[in-house]
Amino acid sequence: MTLDGYIATLDDSLDWLMKVDGKGDNGYGDFMNDIDTVIMGRTTYDWVMNEMNGDYPYKEQVGYVYTHQTRENTAYITYTDEPVQSLGRQLKASKGKDIWIVGGGQLICDFLEAGLVDEMTLTLTPVLLGEGIRLFPEGSYESEWRLTKTETFNQFVNVHYEKK
Repeated sequence: MTLDGYIATLDDSLDWLMKVDGKGDNGYGDFMNDIDTVIMGRTTYDWVMNEMNGDYPYKEQVGYVYTHQTRENTAYITYTDEPVQSLGRQLKASKGKDIWIVGGGQLICDFLEAGLVDEMTLTLTPVLLGEGIRLFPEGSYESEWRLTKTETFNQFVNVHYEKK
């Protein structure tokens, strides 16, 4: 996210992110080694698929996309509008690695409000947008967190938190 808390511009662009110098894969490989399930909203999914020219990048993980549109499941994606409480509890109760809520902000807010997020890794990017789509939109998810680790990858800083 940007220093002022945005994950995208008002027109859903992440072009600002591609302009920042990182170091190696910015910790992405190590992060993905701990993930076996990816959850994202439809807008995020559509953006990723557009950027990747239709080649879904998370083929090693189980994938869910939240949407109210009718779409046919694929080999890698289950489309759902199931309440986050039921899907989240089901996934957390099953054995496996971590679950990554890729975005967007409203989906993250929904999982926070349901009390289903127990750990967060935020990547801070030295960009100010001034407006855009917030990582944490307004919601009822007041909670306290404990910093567990920080990592620097050139201009990026990853901060890791666990819920108190």
